[in-house]
Amino acid sequence: MVSYKRAESDNELQQILNIQKKALKTNVSLEEQKEQGYVTVPHTFAILKKMNDAYPHIIAMEDKKVVGYALTMIHSFRYEMPILTPMFDIADGLYPDKNYLVMGQICIDKPYRSKGIFKGLYSYYRDELSSQFKCLITEVATLNTRSLNAHKAVGFKILENHASEDVSWEIISWEW
Repeated sequence: MVSYKRAESDNELQQILNIQKKALKTNVSLEEQKEQGYVTVPHTFAILKKMNDAYPHIIAMEDKKVVGYALTMIHSFRYEMPILTPMFDIADGLYPDKNYLVMGQICIDKPYRSKGIFKGLYSYYRDELSSQFKCLITEVATLNTRSLNAHKAVGFKILENHASEDVSWEIISWEW
């Protein structure tokens, strides 16, 4: 049975990185990118831990195994990953009070996909954080239609499109 919680240990963070590595666009065939989606931005252990120490990530667990994750990224991390800085700039213009949280990346380990974990992660995210933030913002590569459609199904709305480092992105928001 899958349960949801905030990441607490270095072991859990390492498991996140293992899932991420398998789903990186550079490690996934074009066919699988279209069918399963992908993640674009690789994280180092150091940055993942720094982000988690500031605001713990959301993870899906089966027994003691991380089977999915949704990273949390507060405003102070806007320059830690340069590819994400334009998203923060646009979000600041749309939400000048800066009372938003960024979902830094979401991914479900391949054997656990299509089992409701994506929705479960976001439901837990909302339950844990909606009292502290007005909305959740993220961006999805325009070509990653599986991910974009999954986000829309949960309740995200497209705010704006922009290009960064030769990638077209949809900035999306889920207002609670």
